[in-house]
Amino acid sequence: MASRREVLNILCTAARECYDNIEARQIAEMVLEAKGGLSRNDILVEPNMEVTIEDLDTIVEQLKRWQPVQYIIGSAEFMDMTLEVSDAVLIPRPETEELVMWVAEECAPGSRILDVGTGSGCIAIGVARSVKDSKVSAIDISDAVLAVARRNGAEYAPNVEFLKGDALADFDTLFDDKFDAVVSNPPYIPEQDISLMRPNVVDYEPHMALFVPDNDPLIFYRSIAHTARRMLREGGGLYFEIYENLVEEMCAMLRAEGYGDVRVREDFRGKPRMICAKIG
Repeated sequence: MASRREVLNILCTAARECYDNIEARQIAEMVLEAKGGLSRNDILVEPNMEVTIEDLDTIVEQLKRWQPVQYIIGSAEFMDMTLEVSDAVLIPRPETEELVMWVAEECAPGSRILDVGTGSGCIAIGVARSVKDSKVSAIDISDAVLAVARRNGAEYAPNVEFLKGDALADFDTLFDDKFDAVVSNPPYIPEQDISLMRPNVVDYEPHMALFVPDNDPLIFYRSIAHTARRMLREGGGLYFEIYENLVEEMCAMLRAEGYGDVRVREDFRGKPRMICAKIG
């Protein structure tokens, strides 16, 4: 047994081997909340109370090896939800919340919406909860990924339909009806940029959900745009999270695929992160 302050310090010290002081503190508090049931206020108000964190030594070693805290605790915060994550799925990012909010802004109640490459299900579930009476479907190629997404859906948006489908194939054959919006956060980081990324991403998050060949970085975007063109109603929108270094190429590709009204939005860091294009 150790005090809350002592455990916090142990976790902070471990996390500081990889992260700055602020991020290390946040990570330590996440572990204490998930594993010890303690809020930040609990730690501040009663720091000397004892707490037991099961497998504390293992967690310390995991943090020192850059293992993402979300995988350690098995969950990630997204919008107003605590979603299950495993190393089969990408950890949801705050930038993706902004993509969900953009879709929700522009989709009327009752809209039919598809999420391609759903991962944890964060986009599909977030949209389903944000667009009243929407009918949301989501596809992914991985059974392990779909298992996580379905559990998250059961918890937060039971009406979301999760299906097995390939973003690089004719996934329109899975559906009979037309959609008001198709949204996706596909793999988009060129393999040549791996060296620029931190070990907590490169060493642990699924590469199939992150990286694309250097000679065709738009491979997923182009395939999704091409198939979605057949699936969207007149006036329907295609929404992507995008790589900041490929904005011009994305705009040109979407116009070449027959889309109009191409718009780019910046994320909260001021980086061009989202794009929307319309049919008709």
